[in-house]
Parts: sequence; structure tokens; C-alpha cells
Amino acid sequence: MSRPAVTQAPTTTDDADTDAPSRPGPPVADQHAGWSAVDRARVDPADIDVDRAAAVLAEVARRTRVVRGTHLSRLTGMPVWFKCENEQRTASFKVRGAFTRIALADPDVRARGVVAASAGNHAQGVAYAAARFDVPATIFVPAEANTTKIARTRRFGARVELVSGGVDAALLAAEAAAHDLGGLLVHPFDDPLVIAGQGTIGLELIEQLPGLRTVLVSVGGGGLIAGIATALRQRRADVRVIGVQAAGAPAFARSWRCGQRLRVPATTVADGMAVKSPGTLTLALASNLVDDMVTVDEEAFWEAMVLLARADGQLVEPAGAAGVAALLRHPGLAQGPTAVVLSGGNIDQVTATRVRTLAAESLQTPAA
Repeated sequence: MSRPAVTQAPTTTDDADTDAPSRPGPPVADQHAGWSAVDRARVDPADIDVDRAAAVLAEVARRTRVVRGTHLSRLTGMPVWFKCENEQRTASFKVRGAFTRIALADPDVRARGVVAASAGNHAQGVAYAAARFDVPATIFVPAEANTTKIARTRRFGARVELVSGGVDAALLAAEAAAHDLGGLLVHPFDDPLVIAGQGTIGLELIEQLPGLRTVLVSVGGGGLIAGIATALRQRRADVRVIGVQAAGAPAFARSWRCGQRLRVPATTVADGMAVKSPGTLTLALASNLVDDMVTVDEEAFWEAMVLLARADGQLVEPAGAAGVAALLRHPGLAQGPTAVVLSGGNIDQVTATRVRTLAAESLQTPAA
């Protein structure tokens, strides 16, 4: 499916640039033009070198398992498989893109230090990669971010700076710090090398599931879906790629549908996808490579996490369960053998406790 050509909306002032609880309001133009002078919208998918990323990651990233999702297979009438990136190093797919970007950077720039912004999972990936290269890392994180993710980032040796104003404010702080330091800025999604690293999941899926026909991918800024879609289109044009967002943070889905970057308030339990505006490059790639985008309600995330814990023994964070939530609401999305990417397992203690409690309570009714 081809979407409208992506255009940059005229600059405007956005007075709703906060992470305060709110319902998604009317979209407005994105006031931030991007992170570099590169016109990322013009990057050809062929320039996303997933094979090179795979070579870089060969001794670093785990080739995560695919396991059969018995309940969803019965629900949908199709074989459904889980790609367990929650079992990846740092318990998230993010280490793939972060390590690729840092490994392929100019060594002199890298040596001056690595800077990034993240709600938590990208922070851990950057911190892990920086430690492997023995370079300092400074990560700007929203003040209200998942404390479990913050603690794990610090354990890898990174310096964590808390920023008020959500992910967008953290991104701006990281950009300024990288400029002052002269170091390497590692964007969480809108970077060709980061996207290539995430795309290695697509290469693994092709090899692990030769009959694959549909892939469901959680979407925040779009790096994961852009990478997977690029890798699949380079090899298997017949595989449908479907993005899943929270209804409370629908910026990418709305932008994808209208072909223009929009800015929308984001409030969702799925902190890993609470991004108010998609990346320029990621949206441009997704507009040409992704078949559909759906959104799911907040309750669906809880149902999905409980199902995974109870029926499949998987403890997954809300964003990581997005594809499962989508199939619970829209079983017809599974067409042919279907893979759901469980993108992360960095679940905070409060959420984990609630999931375990709900899963235990549901045992009164046997799993289908």
C-alpha cells in the first residue's frame, strides 16, 4: 500500500507540548524540523543497510527466539508466533539500533562521548553500547520515566539527566549537549543506522519463519517498524507489515494516514510509544513500506500483558505487548502465519505486580 507523499507541515506554535494527562487533541504541525541538515525524507530504502548492521551485531545482539502463541493462534485461526525481543540484551530491541549507530560512528567523534534521549529502553541500549566501546554516555530521560529503566541505564555506567517536559524536551536537551560536547548524538529512531539495526529483526524473522505472511510491530517514533519493513521489502515483498499504536498516543498512525508529520498529545500506559510526533525518515519509509496502522485502547494493553504472562509465560512491558493487544481487538489482522514482535520486557514493579495479580485471578477461568 502506498501512502500520500510525506510533507513537512508549516511551522506553528504548539501550546500542548507537555506530558500532562490529556486526551489526544487535534493534530498540529510539528515545530521541530529534525536533528540534522540531512533531508531524511529523501533517503532511499536501499540506503538502509540492514546486512551491514547484521554483521556489526553478529557477536552482540541475541538471535531471539520465536515461540508459538497458542491462545492467539486459536483466537485468530492462524498460526501466530512471538518474536521475543524482551529476551534481548537490555530486554529490548533497542540495543540493536543503538549499538549499530555507535559501532559505525567516526571513532574520533565517538571518543568524545555519546549523548542520547530516551524514555528508557533506548537509554539502556546506548549505555550498553557505550560501555562496550569504553566511551562516556550521557542520557537525557523524562523526569517521570520508568524508574526500573533508569536504574538499569545507570548500572551500565551511563550518566542519566532527568528532564521535565517529556521525551520531546529530553530530545532537545540531548541535541544541545551533543553540540556543546562535540560528541556523538544517537537518536532513538530517526537515524539510518539505528533503523538498519532494528531491521535485523526482519532478517531473523525471514529465516526463522519461512512461511511468514504478516508481522505486527509496536510503533512510537517509528524506528522499529521502518527497519523491519525495510528488511522485509528488500527480500519478501509478500509479507504484510502492520503498525500498532496506543489510541492515547496516535501521532504516527495519524501522520501515516495523511502523509504529513503531525504533532499530537501522548498519554498512555505504554511509555515506550508515548511519542508526540514521528520521525521524518521513519515516516517517509513507513509511508511507502507499511501496509496498515491500527490503534488500540488502554485496556487492551493490560489484557495483552495478562494473556502473555498467564498463557505464554512472557512478562512484557505495555509497548512490548502492543501487537498482542491488536490481535485481541482485531483478530482478522492475522492473515497467514503471523509474527508479533514482543519489543521489550522492561516492566516496572508496580505494573508487573498488577499483571501477576490479574493473571492469577484469571486462572479461575482456564485459558482457551
